[in-house]
Parts: sequence; C-alpha cells; structure tokens
Amino acid sequence: MAKKRKLSGPVLVTGHTGFKGAWLTELLQALSLEIAGYSLEPLPDSLYSKLEHRGKFREEFADIRDLDKLTKFISDTRPEVIFHLAAQPLVLESYSQPISTFSTNVMGTVNLLHAAFACDSVKAVVVVTTDKVYENKEQDVRFIENDPLGGKDPYSASKVGSEQAVVAWRQIQSISGGPRVIAVRAGNVIGGGDISANRLLPDLIRAFQTGTTVEIRNSSSTRPWQHVVDPLAGYLLAAEMILGGNDLPALNFSGIQHSESVFNVVEAAIRAWGGNARNLVTIRANQETRAESKNLNLDSTKARNLLGWDTQFTQIQAVEKTINWHKTVENRISTPAEACAEDLRGWVEQLRNF
Repeated sequence: MAKKRKLSGPVLVTGHTGFKGAWLTELLQALSLEIAGYSLEPLPDSLYSKLEHRGKFREEFADIRDLDKLTKFISDTRPEVIFHLAAQPLVLESYSQPISTFSTNVMGTVNLLHAAFACDSVKAVVVVTTDKVYENKEQDVRFIENDPLGGKDPYSASKVGSEQAVVAWRQIQSISGGPRVIAVRAGNVIGGGDISANRLLPDLIRAFQTGTTVEIRNSSSTRPWQHVVDPLAGYLLAAEMILGGNDLPALNFSGIQHSESVFNVVEAAIRAWGGNARNLVTIRANQETRAESKNLNLDSTKARNLLGWDTQFTQIQAVEKTINWHKTVENRISTPAEACAEDLRGWVEQLRNF
C-alpha cells in the first residue's frame, strides 16, 4: 500500500448539500474532523435538510461558478483538503440543460482548482468525476484508469472536461508547486436519502412510499452499483495517499463483482420492500434508449493495491441497505442521522484504525 498521512486539518466539501455531499459530511463529522461546506441552497426534502446540518459547521450557499465568493470562502476557511463534489450530476437533465451542465461541471472545477491553488493551506484536492468519463464502445469491458476518456452525452462530456482541468492543474503543480490533485471515479452510488429525479432507486422508493406505479427503462443495462459509503471512504483514503506525498492522476472505485443489471437491482428492491411493491413496477425489458450507455464496468485494482480499499457491501446488499434506510426512517424506527450512522459504522471504525 502507498504511504498515507491522516486527515487532520480543516476539510472543505463543495456540493455538501447534495446527496453524496451530505453523506460525506456525516462521515467526516463521525471522524471528528473540522469541516466547511460550499454549495447551493439545499432542497427542503434533501438528506442535508433531514440530517439538520444547517448551522453545524461553517458553510456558504453560493454557486461554484462564482469565483470571487469561492476564492474568499477558501481563503477564510483555510482547508487542508478539499473534496470537490459540486456538480450537475444527472445524465438526462444534461440533455435539456447542456450549457448549464458544462458551465457548472467544467468551469466550476476550473474555479475550484484556481481558488485552491491561491490558498497556501490547501495540500490536497480530490475532484469527484464519474465512471461515465470513459470512451464507452459498449463492449462490456472493465475500464482501467488509463483507458481513453470520451463522454457521448452532455453530462459525461462535461465530466471529461472536468478531468482535463485536473490534468492542467496537475501540470501547474509540477511546474509551480501547489496542492496535489487527483480525480476519483465511482460507479452508480445508492443509499438512503437520495431524492434525485430519474434515478432508479429514488424512483422506485417514491413509488413504494406513495403507492404509485413506476415504469423501468433499460432493464438489461448494467451499472457498477455501490453503496455511497464505500466510494466516500475511498475518497478519504485517496486524499490521505496524496497528503503522504504520492502522485497519482486518477483512481476508480467500484465493487469487484461484475456490474448488476437494472432488472436484478429492481428485483432486489422489490423483495427488500415487500408488501405490494411488485404490483407497482412495470419493467419494459426491450425498452432501450441511446440517451444513456448500456453497459458500464470499472476495474478498481489500483485502489485495492495502493489503498487497501474494498467495498463493504455487495451490489445487492447496497440495494437492501438503501431500502432498509428508508423503511426504518419512514416507520420512525431510526432518525435519518441514526440510519446514516448505522451504515457508516464499519467504515468509521476502519478509517480510525487504518
């Protein structure tokens, strides 16, 4: 494994009001780290709101494209590590909002890197991209980190642009110094509290909760599903790796299993919810679309070898955990914070002892 240095100084999370951002701040708080957040205002039903994060740490509600505000906030909070999650994260929305998607995902990353390099406290920047940055010829192969990049849709292409910004600032770092920068690529993350539209698990859970029907598209498509806590822990380990003086442009984070199909994930969700869930779901086996890639698989051998990282949940277990989170919260068995703590417990213990 690569030499690592523990996170100790202040940590900044951009996009902290989003689904992954809220889970990441829960993890960082569980590790007793000082944090700050920079993001758009949260939605009323967001996980951030359910966890009552507002006021628990220093935060700024502003657009990542506002360079002046972002630069001042980084200068004021003086983080040691920045996790850059702020983005427009939805493939289908990128078709209707391509300009906004590119400006947020590309220029937002450019702004973040520029502001980070202007602050001498920053030692590491972890830029979160996606498995969809790879040039996907639908050959059902596992992508490795040095495979060619090339997104076909506006979202994927914008994330390739974000990756190119990482390449440029890594070059700046090699010539002029500054924080080390790494891009991290994860598969389709799932977990409690995601309210996004046009995502498989949130769409299913809304249908189960309200008793409405839902139609599933692209049932034979495959994705590297994983519970959100697994890649987040990987991001922390990646930050510790570059804090330790190691230099690496990118890392994949995904389970060792072959990607599960949409059909299998839907079936697992139906079984986990129980009741009349099956009657609410219509699966169109042959309903395919050119809007999204059909098959995606990641190879995370580097993360395993360099970081000692691995997923704690299989893909089906991740589905079951996600369903159980919503059932326990809906039935008032657990608060959202308690449900998150339960899913984070294994990684919190492991990260403390790593």
